Amino acid sequence: MGEKTLTRMDLSEAVFREVGLSRNESAELVETVLSHMSDALVEGEQVKISSFGTFSVREKAARVGRNPKTGEEVPIQPRRVLTFRPSHLMKDRVAVGNKR
Repeated sequence: MGEKTLTRMDLSEAVFREVGLSRNESAELVETVLSHMSDALVEGEQVKISSFGTFSVREKAARVGRNPKTGEEVPIQPRRVLTFRPSHLMKDRVAVGNKR
């Protein structure tokens, strides 16, 4: 399995090729979409992308954790974590890709 990472530049280049906007406009469009998604998540909203998946923020309560090396108990503060649930279509597409 390759170590390739899809970057913002890759996304804006794909928009440039597929949509026909200039490279600068394509980069601005990608940045705007990612900014809207980030802002919505910061506000606690879900971001649903049809046929792709749902991003959401979960509140995790405080708890006591354990340092696996020393066994010492350590308090873990309450926090917000980002979660992603892929759609069934995305799960199926990835599963088919694994069989190639």
